[in-house]
Amino acid sequence: MIAQQDTLQNLIHHIILKGIQPLVVEKDTYALIKDPVFGIARNRVIAEILKALLRINVQGTEHLPEKLAAYLCQTQNADGSWNEIHPNYDQPSALITSIVGEALLMIHQETQDKKIKHAVDKAVRYVTSQGNKNGYFLKSEHYTADHLNVDATCGAFLSTYGHLCSDENCIDLARQTAKHICRNQCANGSYPYTIDRGNYSQILDIPCIHYQGVTLFYLSKIHSVIQEDWLQNNLEQGAKWLVSTQKANGTFDWSQSGLLLSYYLTGAYAFSYASLIYVSQWNNTYNKHAEGCLKVFQQNVDHLALRWERETWWTFPTALVIALKTSLIGNYPVKHRCFRLGYALYRQYARRGLTTAPLKDPLFKMIVKSFRMNYSVIESSRNFYDLFMTSESLDCFTQSLQWRCSRG
Repeated sequence: MIAQQDTLQNLIHHIILKGIQPLVVEKDTYALIKDPVFGIARNRVIAEILKALLRINVQGTEHLPEKLAAYLCQTQNADGSWNEIHPNYDQPSALITSIVGEALLMIHQETQDKKIKHAVDKAVRYVTSQGNKNGYFLKSEHYTADHLNVDATCGAFLSTYGHLCSDENCIDLARQTAKHICRNQCANGSYPYTIDRGNYSQILDIPCIHYQGVTLFYLSKIHSVIQEDWLQNNLEQGAKWLVSTQKANGTFDWSQSGLLLSYYLTGAYAFSYASLIYVSQWNNTYNKHAEGCLKVFQQNVDHLALRWERETWWTFPTALVIALKTSLIGNYPVKHRCFRLGYALYRQYARRGLTTAPLKDPLFKMIVKSFRMNYSVIESSRNFYDLFMTSESLDCFTQSLQWRCSRG
């Protein structure tokens, strides 16, 4: 176990020093991190890297947290929200506000900066305004369905704020959010991506390996505050389904994952690692599964993490079968199943190449247009090193180290 932690710490240091630092743009009073592919500065990415830097000491970066926090305070909207900044849209989001709010709450614990605390308080008011007593939070105007991973993320922020700032209302709302997620967990332990249609063309009530890890990760944060037995049981059931999709070599069987927009994402291994580390406090067997996740992640990172799990062309015939199995998950009309098959095949093709050039996705656009689908995700016909996957992975890995330390 100590060897695994040493491996993880070395990996984190390597990514921050070799992958992140070259992308930092420093000014006199603030700093931001610019995406090397899309040329944008995402609030979420900056917040996740800020959290990582606050949890682990990396020589040469000691001055960065306060500068990154200053930038985030500057980009907060008047209503307390932060925008989800994406190559295809830029909108206020309760999801992003929760992630940024948590990062600023963490640095406020160290600096006691009143300006930062004011920003966090405004963020709490915005997030609570986007939720209801049933535990549902509106992700953004662009996405109106009830995403359980979004609910978990917002609930985690409110539970942490409630714990650190003695706000019982926030803790109660986080508890209701966790109950809402648990009520909608499937009998096999998986969490559906959405439980209603919202403004999607279809209800995405299908299992997803990546978002299983995401939901477990943020639910674990809620549990660390409320310590409810029913939530522990839910986490263990969720972890049981997650490891049931893992092969002996640590990779996931993606034929069991039905959400194509998160198909083969490398971040799945980071979220799963952290989630399994958390539940291992009740069952040590999860440590072995977590170790498998870490090994696969290491195979898919250089200075930054790849967007998708890499693969060779030799295995492409097998990938056709996997894609077909994936397309059959869920209760969808024939037209949508055909789109799902086309999307899955496209991803199997894309992850077997590599590019460092600016991304253009004419093939994916053609697939979407052919089936008259409305998709805002960015797709590339080649795999690439992705700052977005890297930042959320750093958040997960450093959080897992903190959970380990808290157990002694």
